[in-house]
Amino acid sequence: MRIAATTIALIGSLILTMSSEVSAQDLTAKKSLNLAVAKKIAAAAEAEARKNNWNVVITVLDEGANLLYLQRMDGTQIGSVDVAIAKAASAVKFKRATKVFEDALKGGRQAILKLPGAIPVEGGEVISADGAVIGAIGVSGVQSDQDGIIARAGVAVVK
Repeated sequence: MRIAATTIALIGSLILTMSSEVSAQDLTAKKSLNLAVAKKIAAAAEAEARKNNWNVVITVLDEGANLLYLQRMDGTQIGSVDVAIAKAASAVKFKRATKVFEDALKGGRQAILKLPGAIPVEGGEVISADGAVIGAIGVSGVQSDQDGIIARAGVAVVK
């Protein structure tokens, strides 16, 4: 009897193992940012900044809020490095522009200040492809509405 129970358990385990294997066809295909695209996004943002004589820091993060690209224009305060990264991280983690948080705070929603990682200052914009968030851009260095203009110019190159 003991051998039969062990054999049945082994056969059951084998069946479970075979049915739980995952093939490449089972995985989802998704678009993601790469360094070449991040540089194009930053170049478009930089062109907008230069057109207006604004010195800023431009960051591009991937969908996991990992830094792909950072550019600090000459003369930009170093404090804007951390701010630009934080704006982009906020945008990608919450899947919305940081202006949403700024507007909510201006409207009296002080609870926004308690959301971990939510930056209520314009300049963080989501980068999407096929309806999915694939990253974000963060800009800091001038007035927040100007940072937003620059960030949106960068996002506009992603079709």
